[in-house]
Amino acid sequence: MKGEDNVSTYPNVTETKELIKKLVSIPSPSGNTNKVISFVEAYLRDLNVETTRNRKGGLIATLPGEKESEHRMLTAHVDTLGAMVKEIKANGRLRLDLIGGFRYNSIEGEYCEIETASGEIITGTILMHQTSVHVYKNAGEAERNQVNMEVRLDAKVENAEEVRKLGVEVGDFVSFDPRVQLTDNGFIKSRHLDDKASVGILLQLIKRIKDENIVLPYTTHFLISNNEEIGYGGNSNITPETVEYLAVDMGAIGDGQSTDEYTVSICVKDSSGPYHYGLRKHLVELAAKHDIGYKLDIYPFYGSDASAAIRAGHDIVHGLIGPGIDSSHAFERTHESSLIQTENLLFHYVQTPLVSY
Repeated sequence: MKGEDNVSTYPNVTETKELIKKLVSIPSPSGNTNKVISFVEAYLRDLNVETTRNRKGGLIATLPGEKESEHRMLTAHVDTLGAMVKEIKANGRLRLDLIGGFRYNSIEGEYCEIETASGEIITGTILMHQTSVHVYKNAGEAERNQVNMEVRLDAKVENAEEVRKLGVEVGDFVSFDPRVQLTDNGFIKSRHLDDKASVGILLQLIKRIKDENIVLPYTTHFLISNNEEIGYGGNSNITPETVEYLAVDMGAIGDGQSTDEYTVSICVKDSSGPYHYGLRKHLVELAAKHDIGYKLDIYPFYGSDASAAIRAGHDIVHGLIGPGIDSSHAFERTHESSLIQTENLLFHYVQTPLVSY
């Protein structure tokens, strides 16, 4: 598709990348997202944007539009993959239980933080129990799973009692070091670009609308969801007036996929089934009209907050777009070109009439 090098019209790409860097650096595994929600809340407060929190802890920002009888809603999620302490082992190591859909091999060797109930932070490293090749002859053959992997705490502990004296207990949240880097040639690589890259894009979109004093055609809500990785972040708090509901989430890259790191991905179908055909065609027409680079794609093992909303019974037109993210749910990476194309499509989309349904 056209537009892969069309980067000049986006006014704040450096600012967007720095904002994403801040977002991924705030630990927020599903179930423990208050810190990052507070960060987003403060960002929007500085823009004089009205926000409310729902009882699940998510944040809803609202921009009044010309028409109050019909609404739009866009969503992106700040919750990430993570873990909980499943067991304090007799050797002073921790066994984990995963939060979200990923594999143990993707966190082997990763630095992590354990947040105790009192708010203390204890660092550690996620390792195979059989790590040392000088001790375990067949270490490379052992399965990467809950039984074999453990957290080595950065503390002088040799048994479970000493670990508990630090305040660590079953149920404490464990977050992974994002290892975020911005390269000189436009890449951003980090854990948790799913979906904090899209949150950064939405925040910059709201800032652009405010800075340019744009009045949207419809009252538009922005849900910063905090339970997407466990399946139900976007299934509530949708106003009865909402007609269109667009999830902004990552596009997955891999064999057989069209999505890349340089364009906006428009999802036509995922594990929940097809997305709304009329809205999909509308997004494609907008991309073509404004010379925005895009790719159409199907994600076979994927679900979004838009599909969660449909499953919850909301009578809405639903869609899904987002920047292309390589190595999803592992060592993720995208390029500023993809951020640019996604923001530009959203900028034009929120100013258009609703699609026919």
